[in-house]
Amino acid sequence: MNPRLERKTALITGAGSGIGGAIAALFAQEGADLALLDRDAEAVDQLSRKLHADTGRRCIPLHADVTDAERVNSCFAQAIDKLGRIDILINCAGINVFQDPLTLQAADWERCLDVNLRGVWHCIRAVLPSMLAAGYGHVVNIASVHGHKIIPGSFPYPVAKHALIGLTRSLGIEYADRGIRVNSISPGLIMTPAAERWLASCPDPDAERRRQADLLPCKRIGEASEVAYAALFLASDEARFINATDVLIDGGRSQLYHA
Repeated sequence: MNPRLERKTALITGAGSGIGGAIAALFAQEGADLALLDRDAEAVDQLSRKLHADTGRRCIPLHADVTDAERVNSCFAQAIDKLGRIDILINCAGINVFQDPLTLQAADWERCLDVNLRGVWHCIRAVLPSMLAAGYGHVVNIASVHGHKIIPGSFPYPVAKHALIGLTRSLGIEYADRGIRVNSISPGLIMTPAAERWLASCPDPDAERRRQADLLPCKRIGEASEVAYAALFLASDEARFINATDVLIDGGRSQLYHA
């Protein structure tokens, strides 16, 4: 059986760790050549070398903060120079900003929207012209369950994620007849380094981990690889009739009715 992304190229943001790193590893295993972008230069350099050694795929490390549009455009030009084209864009770069609305600082509000929304748009704007010229391209944005359900104490993160899902749907429809698909994935609690750090900050990390797992119908916390497999499907031609939609990956938690 041929690799599912054979002869495809992908640019993945936030690739240095967590969900982005898991997507990069799976895409390389499935035959894609990769441009891996992260603001953590050391992390993305190490991952690029490892994936190339493990799979033989071309893996180009790119260093940028997605809020810097000029730098994003420069990185895209480097990716095109090295890989020839970009067939798939995975927007995984993001940050958590959870604060009280009345004490939220303007800088934190701006940073939340800059990374989680405007940064995604910077990356899409960079790749879109070449995808339109080719008449082919798949974009997958990593949104969040916070884009569907409001969890108290999480402001303003849900604002950005609701907007990101709206961006996904709008662009998916805008370019549907020109060979471009735009979809998003909304993970729930996934055991990433960021989640591990949050658990470690709790008074009783083990108890909080058990409490979070018990909130889920499946009684376990999700894994980054499970999000990666969803991204693989949406980014592949297997999903060629799926467009402008969002896929929830939260173990069913958002469907529960809480009395």
